[in-house]
Amino acid sequence: MFSKHLIKCLAFFLFPVATFAQVQKASLNSAAIAWQVKPQAEVGADSLSILKQGYTGQGWVNAVVPGTVFSSYVAAGLEKDPNYADNIHNVDRAKYDRSYWYRTEFTVPAGFNKEIIWLNFEGINRWGDVYLNGKRLATLKGMMQRGTFDITKLVNRNGKNVLAVLVGVPQLPLNNYGSPTYVASASWDWIPYVPGLNSGIVDDVYLSNTGKIVMEDPWIRTNLPTNARADIEIKVDVKNVSAQNQQGELIGTIMPGNITFSKKFDVEAGRIATVSLSKEQYSNLSIHNPRLWWPNGYGDPNLYTCEFKLKIGDEVTDLKKVSFGIRKYSYDTEGGVLHIAINGRRVFLKGGNWGMSEYLLRARGEEYDLKVRLHKEMNYNVIRNWLGSTTDEEFYQACDKYGILVWDDFWLNANPTLPADINNFNENAVEKIRRYRNYACIALWCGNNEGVPQPPLNGWLAESIKTFDHNDRHYQPCSNTGNLSGSGLWGNKDPRWYFTKYPAAYFGTGDGPGWGLRSEIGTAVFPNVESLKKFIPEKYLWPRNEMWNKHYFGTNAGNAAPDDYDRSITERYGAPTGIEDYTKKAQFLNIETNKAMYEGWLANMWEDASGVMIWMSQSAYPSMVWQTYDYYYDLTGAYWGVKSACEPLHILWDPTSNSVKVTNTTATDYKNLQAEAAVYNMDGKEVTKFRQNATIDSYSDTSTESFVIPFFSNQKDLAYQKPVVASSGGNTQFINDGNDSSRWSADNLDGEWIYIDLQSEHMVNRVSLNWENAYAKEYKIQLSTDAQNWTDAVTVMQGKTGPEALSFTETRARYVRMQGIKRGTGWGYSLFDFKVYGADADTNGLTDVHFIKLKLKDASGWLVSENFYWRGLNMKDFTALNKLPKLAVKTSEKITKRNGKYYVSVKVSSPDGVAFGIRVQALNSKTGEQILPGIVSNNYFTLFKGESSEVLIEFDETLLKAGEKPVIKAEPYNAP
Repeated sequence: MFSKHLIKCLAFFLFPVATFAQVQKASLNSAAIAWQVKPQAEVGADSLSILKQGYTGQGWVNAVVPGTVFSSYVAAGLEKDPNYADNIHNVDRAKYDRSYWYRTEFTVPAGFNKEIIWLNFEGINRWGDVYLNGKRLATLKGMMQRGTFDITKLVNRNGKNVLAVLVGVPQLPLNNYGSPTYVASASWDWIPYVPGLNSGIVDDVYLSNTGKIVMEDPWIRTNLPTNARADIEIKVDVKNVSAQNQQGELIGTIMPGNITFSKKFDVEAGRIATVSLSKEQYSNLSIHNPRLWWPNGYGDPNLYTCEFKLKIGDEVTDLKKVSFGIRKYSYDTEGGVLHIAINGRRVFLKGGNWGMSEYLLRARGEEYDLKVRLHKEMNYNVIRNWLGSTTDEEFYQACDKYGILVWDDFWLNANPTLPADINNFNENAVEKIRRYRNYACIALWCGNNEGVPQPPLNGWLAESIKTFDHNDRHYQPCSNTGNLSGSGLWGNKDPRWYFTKYPAAYFGTGDGPGWGLRSEIGTAVFPNVESLKKFIPEKYLWPRNEMWNKHYFGTNAGNAAPDDYDRSITERYGAPTGIEDYTKKAQFLNIETNKAMYEGWLANMWEDASGVMIWMSQSAYPSMVWQTYDYYYDLTGAYWGVKSACEPLHILWDPTSNSVKVTNTTATDYKNLQAEAAVYNMDGKEVTKFRQNATIDSYSDTSTESFVIPFFSNQKDLAYQKPVVASSGGNTQFINDGNDSSRWSADNLDGEWIYIDLQSEHMVNRVSLNWENAYAKEYKIQLSTDAQNWTDAVTVMQGKTGPEALSFTETRARYVRMQGIKRGTGWGYSLFDFKVYGADADTNGLTDVHFIKLKLKDASGWLVSENFYWRGLNMKDFTALNKLPKLAVKTSEKITKRNGKYYVSVKVSSPDGVAFGIRVQALNSKTGEQILPGIVSNNYFTLFKGESSEVLIEFDETLLKAGEKPVIKAEPYNAP
C-alpha cells in the first residue's frame, strides 16, 4: 500500500534547509535524519547517557518519524507483516504497551542566521517528555498539542545536538478515559487492537529560525454580505520573545488580486499582542466579485493565499503563508432536519466516514491527495472525520483542494466516561480548532459519536468553538440525534429498503423517523479476489473460516451482518462455487446496495432527506467490510455504485414505485432535458412496450419525477372483493370493492386493525392504501399465512391523508393486515381502499432477469447521465444471469505518457451478445499484477451486441519499472 512515492517527504520540510522567503525551516523527520527507538525499560541505567553526545548503546531500532513505535518495528522487519493473515492478532501487546525512548542527533543548518532557533513538534501520542542536550523542555500531551520551544540558548549551532523524547502510551480504556487519542486503536469492528495503541511521534518535527517577534495561528475569516462581495477579517497573534518591548509591522499580500495591507503595532516584552484588520480600516479587504469556494458538484473549490510578513524596521522576523477559501456557512433545522448551506445555497450531503486514515497511522503526504481525490471521483462532497481520527494537515489540504466538506468530530464516543484529564482534552480541542479553522472545507464540528459529551465538556467545546472559530461553523453535540436521523443500519439490505418509508436507524432515532441527515449507514463490502490474496493465505481463501473473521467478516464485525451478506449473494446470484466466484458475485451485490443507499436518499431530497454518509468510504485495514476502494486501492463494486448514484446531475430508478427521477445536486438549473428509459430482455432485445420518454426541467437541488415505467400496469389487485376482517367498525366490504368513494371506519381507538384474506398464498410485495381525513399517523402492514402469527412488512411513522403506496420485500402470505398504532386525528381510522399486489403477477413478456437502461440528455442532445439496472421478476433473484451465453469482449487501447503519468484509453466492444458487468483492469505486463492505485473512469458496465464504450485509466509512471508496460484485461460477468 505504502509505495515510496506516497511517503510524506514534502519539499517544504526537506533537510537540511527549506526556505520560505527569509524564514527557514529544517525537517527533523526520519526522511531527513536518523531516529532510533527503544523501550524505556531496556534503556535502564543508560537513561542519562542517551541524553548526551557519544552514546553508543545497543539494541536500538530505526524509527519512522512521523509514525508510531509499532510501525517502526514493522518497517525494520522485526514484526511479521501485520496486514497478512492473523499476524497482528498474535503480536505480544506487552512489548509495545509501554513507554519508549526516541533518540536522534542533528546539526543546525548553516543558513540559520537569525536570533531565535525553534524546535517544533506537531503531535505526540499520547504524551512525550522532550529533552534537548540533556535538558527537559516540556511534556506534550495529546496528539493535537503542539510544542514550540525556543532553544536558542540551549542548542549548539556549530556541532551535534541530542534530541530525545520519552513517549508514553494512552491509558485504557481509550473510550473515553484515555482520550484525546486515536480511540479506535484498542480495536473496533473494523480494525484489530494496535500494539502500543498508536503511541509515537505521530506528526512532523522541525527546526525554524526567526527574529524576535513571531506569528501564532493567523486567522482569516470570510463573510459574504452577498455572493458578489466578500469581507475579509484578519487576526494575528504576535509574540515578542525578547526581553525588550518591540514595535513591529505586519505586512500581507492576498492572491489572486494582489491585495496588500500593513499595520504597525507595539508588543511588550514576553507578551502576545493581537493585530486585527478589517474592511473598516482597510477598504481593499472588501473583495468584489470574489472567487468563492464551493463543494464538489456545486462549483469550483477556489482558494486564495495570504502571505504574512513580520518586520522590525527593515528586518523580516517571521513569515507565514495561509491558504483559505472565501465561503460562508449557514444552517437551519426546518422540519426537524439539519440542513447545511454554503454561500446561501443548501448542499445535499453525499459522503462517507473515515474511521482512520490507516490503522497504523502510515498514511502520509501525497496519499491524502489520492484518497480525497478518489472521493471527488465518486462525486462525494463530504467526509466525516469520525472521532477526529485523522489529524494530519494534508487531509484538510486535500479536502480544500478537491471541494470536499468535512464533518469534524472530537475524540469522544458514546460513553458516559470522561477523559482522565479533561483539561488536557479541552486544550487539545482548542489546538485543533486554532490549527484548522482557516480551512474552507470544515463545515461542522461534532462533539461526540452517538452520544452527548458529558459535563463540563459539552459546554467547554461549545464555548471553545464560539471563541476560537467565532461560531462560523455549527456545533453538533451528538452525531446521530438533534435534528439528525440516527446512525445505521449497517447490514446488507434489499435495495428497495433504502427507498421505503423509512430506512430504520440502529442508534439514535433523532427527532423523528425519516431519511433526514444520516451520519452513518453501511454494509459489508467484499473486495476482489486479487486483493483478498494479498492478506489471506491461500489455504484460508475458501470456504469462509476464522481467518476471514480476523479481517472482519464474522462475529468481529457483527454490525456488518456478514451472514446476511453471504445469504444475499446466494439468494440473488446463486451459491458461489469458490472464492473467485464469490468475490465476482459480491461486486454486483456491492453495486446494488451502495447505489441504492444514496439513490434512496436522493429520490427523497428535502422530503425529508438532506444527506447521507456511508460507513465507511475508505479502508484503514485489509478487510471485507466498510469500504468503497479497498486497502490496496482496488475499486470495488461499492465504488462504482456510489460513483453512479452521486453524479451531480443524475437519472435514477426507484424500484419501489418504478418512478424514474432526475436529481440535481448542482448550482445550475437545466431546461429541456430529455429523459429516456428502455427495458431489455436477457437476449439484448428491447421490450418496447416499456419504453418511456419525457422532457423535463431540473432545477438546482431538486429531485424531479420524469415518468413511471409501467411494470405493474396490468397487475391484478389480489385483494379485490376478498373476505375482510376488522377489529371494529362496519362496512368492511367497502375497503376492497373497487369503489374509491366508499369506506371502512373503525372505532376511535389507536390499536384498531383490518386484514384481507387473499384465500390462497401469494408472493406479495406491495400494498396501496387510500386514507380518508381520519388517517393513521403510525401503523404497520403485517403479513401472515394463518391469521395468527404476523410479520411486520412495513412500519409507517409519518402517515398522511390520501393515497399511500408501500413496497416491501417479497413475502409469501395469505393474510395482509393494517395494524394501527397511532391515529392522526381524534376519529377512528378510515380507509377508502386497501389493495394488495404480488410478485407472482403477469410477467408482461419479460425474461426472469431483464435490464433497465436510463439516459438523460441535455437540450442539445448531449448525454449527461446514464444509468443501468438489472431487475428480476422476483426482485431478489438474479440467478438467471448465470445462464447468459458465455462470451468475450474485444479491447483496443491507446497509451500515452506525460507529466509523470500514464494515460490509457481503452475501447471495449461486444461483438457477439450481452456482455454483463464488464470489469476492466490495467495489469503489469511482466508480473501480471494490477497497477494500483489508479483513477478509472468506468467499470462493471454492460454492453449489448455491437455496442462499445471507452474507459480512461490514469496512474503514476513510477508504478512501472523499466521494460514494463500496462496491458488491459476486460472480462464480463459471463466470461468463458
